[in-house]
Amino acid sequence: MNFADVLALLPPVNHIARLELVNGDAVVAVIENRPGSAGSVRIYAWLAENFGRIDRDAALQGLVLYAEHSEDARGHPGKHPNIDRLYAIAAGGTPLRVIPIPAGQ
Repeated sequence: MNFADVLALLPPVNHIARLELVNGDAVVAVIENRPGSAGSVRIYAWLAENFGRIDRDAALQGLVLYAEHSEDARGHPGKHPNIDRLYAIAAGGTPLRVIPIPAGQ
């Protein structure tokens, strides 16, 4: 499956304005639900729902969900920061909590 096929299978996230990725008490990244990053919101929200946080197992599954973009990210570090983050966590990086911020807030 390609990325578009994967997204078609994931639940919609229209109710989410952004996701805050948290390490301890610190927000280390924000993924806005807007063109260019809305697919990442869907993937990270699904991972958080199904794994409870973005840990090694969630990161590995996320890399599968990103499909062809995962390979592109591996070949072009920095081009896909949300995928780069999953590679880092899969390689032993610190797991992150995901806090969805509802639309309208």
